[in-house]
Amino acid sequence: MNDYFKHVFASASAIVQGLWITLRYLVKPAITVQYPTEKLVPYERFRGALLFDAETCIACNLCVKACPSSCIALENATTEAGKKVAKVAWYSIDFGKCNFCKLCEEACPTKPKSVWHSLDYEVLFANRDEMVRGWQREFLPAAPSIADRAREFVGRFFDRKAKAWKAPQGQVQIQSVQARR
Repeated sequence: MNDYFKHVFASASAIVQGLWITLRYLVKPAITVQYPTEKLVPYERFRGALLFDAETCIACNLCVKACPSSCIALENATTEAGKKVAKVAWYSIDFGKCNFCKLCEEACPTKPKSVWHSLDYEVLFANRDEMVRGWQREFLPAAPSIADRAREFVGRFFDRKAKAWKAPQGQVQIQSVQARR
C-alpha cells in the first residue's frame, strides 16, 4: 500500500511540474513571427538574391572568373567596327547553380559594386528555366534606312520572336545522378 501512495505522489508531482512549465511559457512573450504580416529583417551579412547594375559594370569579367560554380555569364558590348567597349551587351545569372558565396561581389572593382547580394529572401522559381535571369542592353540604331524600316514593319507581323533575347545556352545543365539503393 505504501508503494501505491509513492506512485500516486510521483505521478501528481510530474503533472504539477509539467503544468508549471506550461504556465511559465504562457506568460513569456512569443518568439515566432506571423510571416505574411510580419517580416524578419535579415542580418547585414545575409546573402540573398544576386542583383546586377548594368550602368556601373565595366565588363571586366572578374565576377565570371571568381565564381566557383560558373553561374555568371556576360559579354562585352562592341562598336560597329568590332572594337570591345567597357559596357555589357548581355548578362546572365543562373540561380540554380549559384551557391551564394559572395566571391563575385568581392571581385567586382567598381564603386559602387555592379553585382551584389540583396537582402531579399523571398525568391521563388516555378521551374528551372526561371532560375536563369538575363539582362540585355538596348542599343539605339543609328538612323535606319527606309528599307530597314520597311523590313522592321513587315517583321512585326510575321517574325515577332526573332528579336527576342534568349538566355545563353548551357547555363542550366541537369546532371544525372544514380539513385541510392
